[in-house]
Amino acid sequence: DIDWKGAKVISAGVDVGSVSSQAVIMADGQLYAYASMRTGSDSPNSARKALKFALETTDLPEKRLDYCVGTGYGRINVPFADRTVTEIACHARGANFIYGPGVRTVLDVGGQDIKAIQCDEKGKVVHFLMNDKCAAGTGRGMEVFSDLLGVPIVEVGERSFAFEGAEPAAVTNSCVVYAKSEATALLRKGWSLEAVMAAYCKAMAERIYELIERLGARAEFAVTGGMAKNCGVMDRLMPMVGLERLLTRWDTQIAGAVGAALFGLKMCQKGKGRKR
Repeated sequence: DIDWKGAKVISAGVDVGSVSSQAVIMADGQLYAYASMRTGSDSPNSARKALKFALETTDLPEKRLDYCVGTGYGRINVPFADRTVTEIACHARGANFIYGPGVRTVLDVGGQDIKAIQCDEKGKVVHFLMNDKCAAGTGRGMEVFSDLLGVPIVEVGERSFAFEGAEPAAVTNSCVVYAKSEATALLRKGWSLEAVMAAYCKAMAERIYELIERLGARAEFAVTGGMAKNCGVMDRLMPMVGLERLLTRWDTQIAGAVGAALFGLKMCQKGKGRKR
């Protein structure tokens, strides 16, 4: 329903992560189009494909873009970006947009790391903490685990509640390599796939909570990134946090790209847009 032709500023944000890439197009700060896809081995090509994917069902020409901001793990590899902004700043600003200005704590579980962020009513970062570089508790760790079990990653969350009997204890190893070995051993002992999924989802929730506990969670609490879609982890995490998790109609994976596009809008409002 947005008429981009009447917009003063068309800004774009491209978030190139280690697992997925997102592109968002905004018209005067309203979300006009977006796309999400897998990141390939070539980050610049992934950035280009994501932007093309976002634009392909619209009549908006790329040359109409007034500003583009790159963010994420591969932000320096967005060749058409006018500037780059850290994913921490972009996820805080993006969460403020997709969840509302009441957000004060943002959890971003990315493909390679976990970030717990405190922000103000404008989506500006006040404080943040990141996990170490281990893949445990990250999106990549979940992908490795789902591949090991031969279960599509989108099914892991719900199936982790389909076991019989009491909730199994979390796997003891947080390292992805050792967790894989432990999961394999549990299967050999006769554990069902669902019970092993439950044990691993619980371990991931505990791993994530360690970071949140160090930062201190404040209401309102929002989650960005693909892990927000995994109920097996989220439904085990939130009772530990002791807060309600905000819900949104938007795809939680586009938060970083949304924040980047909003930073692009701000740059244009300062008179730093592309000359046309």
